[in-house]
Amino acid sequence: MSEKPLNTPNLQDIATAAGVSTATVSRVLNSPADVRPAMRERVEAQIRALGYVRHGAARALASSRSFTIGAVIPTLESAIFASGVDAVENYLAETGYTLLLAVTNYDLQHEYEQVQALIERGVDGMILVGRDHDAGTLNMLERQRCPFITTWTYTEEAAHPCVGFDNADAARRITAHLLELGHKRIGVIAGVTEGNDRARERIIGVRTALRSRRLKLQEDCLIEKPYDVGAGRDGLRYLMSLPKSKRPTAIFCGNDVLAIGALLEAQHMGIHVPDDVSIVGFDDLPLAEHLSPGLTTVHVPSRRMGISAAQYLLASIAGESPATHNELPTDIMVRGTTAPPRR
Repeated sequence: MSEKPLNTPNLQDIATAAGVSTATVSRVLNSPADVRPAMRERVEAQIRALGYVRHGAARALASSRSFTIGAVIPTLESAIFASGVDAVENYLAETGYTLLLAVTNYDLQHEYEQVQALIERGVDGMILVGRDHDAGTLNMLERQRCPFITTWTYTEEAAHPCVGFDNADAARRITAHLLELGHKRIGVIAGVTEGNDRARERIIGVRTALRSRRLKLQEDCLIEKPYDVGAGRDGLRYLMSLPKSKRPTAIFCGNDVLAIGALLEAQHMGIHVPDDVSIVGFDDLPLAEHLSPGLTTVHVPSRRMGISAAQYLLASIAGESPATHNELPTDIMVRGTTAPPRR
């Protein structure tokens, strides 16, 4: 004999099982912070026990919202982006929202397609990374009246809402650290700059620091590589193969992944860091301080940036007028991969 199918649970079923009103169940579902912890836990226990799921289409129809936020990021292979996404998801979950995530692989046309797909799914707001975007992407967001904010970049004159930091200034400051140690020949293993304003601005920061000392970044000391450990190793081998008169005594890497690759390759080649060459990164991944030697790098507040982006969008959706430009600080983390050049 076949088993009798279970009825789909509703709010009244949960309220009865938990011994509360349907209004209390509704508050637990829509604004859990407004319910006492003990009562919230009792209701949530019955929600799990009964397998209750809200009807998304009906909820969206009633409220004119989908209670979802879209985030389109370059890659999930970098822990620094994953950290920011995790912070966004945790914050949104506390407010009853769900995060929908898409990846571009640094392809602006693919980003357009991903943004279009998320808008078609009815997201209430959008988080983007950087300032480089296809004009059609920004036009679509504005025409569809979808609130959005850019992250990982900040300028006072930015045309769209942004939360982030000045990439050029952060790169300038960590390069200044190398110059203050006495380095004059500095090499750069940059990220691929096409479609990546952050990579371009970090190179600008290096050049600015060098110009302040009447120095110049030599073209054969600048190479672009994908953000990959193997690419960092390739970059270090190339720079160390330059003639001795051109060989850098310090290397700026466009992110920590490239820096880790460079450090590993230096160790493989028997090049001592920082005695023979200093290496700096950018991001301050959790691994950076645990390397041997620890990596000197720029600390990026990825989690705070994600939360700030989510707060801006939720305030905008609620009809408020939050600040559209939010600059966050970065810190130079001086560790064991930098020292004065060998005389």
